[in-house]
Amino acid sequence: MLDNTFNLLKKKIPHVQKGILLKDYTTFNIGGPAEYFLLANKKEDVITGIAVAKKLQLPVFVFGGGSNILVSDRGVKGLVIKIANNHDITLKKNTITAGAGVVLGELVALSISYSLQGLEWAGGLPGTFGGAIRGNAGAFGSEIKNSIAQVQALDNKLQLQKLNNTQCQFSYRSSIFKKKQWIILSATVKLKKGEKKNLQQITNSRIQYRKEKHPLEYPNAGSMFKNVEFKKVPRKFQKLFLDKVKDDPFPIVPSAWFIIGAGLTGKRIGGAQVSEKHSNYIVNRGNATAKDILQLIQFIQKKVRKKYGVLLEMEVQFVI
Repeated sequence: MLDNTFNLLKKKIPHVQKGILLKDYTTFNIGGPAEYFLLANKKEDVITGIAVAKKLQLPVFVFGGGSNILVSDRGVKGLVIKIANNHDITLKKNTITAGAGVVLGELVALSISYSLQGLEWAGGLPGTFGGAIRGNAGAFGSEIKNSIAQVQALDNKLQLQKLNNTQCQFSYRSSIFKKKQWIILSATVKLKKGEKKNLQQITNSRIQYRKEKHPLEYPNAGSMFKNVEFKKVPRKFQKLFLDKVKDDPFPIVPSAWFIIGAGLTGKRIGGAQVSEKHSNYIVNRGNATAKDILQLIQFIQKKVRKKYGVLLEMEVQFVI
């Protein structure tokens, strides 16, 4: 059957593809086919892809490293754009400008190689630079927002916007880019001089911590639920979690403790399982479907809310 839309896309974007399985591009190893798929090697590909899709009235979904997302088993309608790791990095004094598709780990390693302090806490974090900014990634009391000087992004009218740190409207695991579905193209971090050996030791310790504490042996999407602000925990349960409170970057209770308390560690539905190593991870134990994952998420939320009066909010984005 002739696909006129695909032919029109091919005229403007010759390397666009059809029916590509998204499971091959997500860290969960889950996801059906993209109706149309574009591997964008440079930011011009992203801009052109979105512009053409808009003219054809196609929905667009843009992603980077494929972590922190759960793709529907049915796949995704419209044009899916995967921003490739294009190694687009520029160093100038104490600032680094990088494309959204640059792997965060590469950026961390580069900063340390030049004795620049500010990203070492992110050692071992999966995903891309753009994804980290979009979700204001954080760990060990630090967040990506602390280093961001400027972000270049496309707004919903395909206008290029240059935003300073304040304009990015960073909040806990969120930003203006996540709220408004703007597409990050590149960003600049402002760092400061540090001692290379010390920075490397910090990064190595973060990487080692993840290897020991996180279920990296199974496909996963990272932390499934946002941690819970301590003040949002019902008063009658606050004393129970007092010794579990962490500053990340404000007082929170890790969601894993609610899941553990509800007796859900190891709970399994189909191929999806609450990790026995870290209870805020759901892992793909083999051939898990998005349906399995969603059913397990809903089961966890229901049990935790019933026991503690806390609604666990998803950190992972569901894409349909």
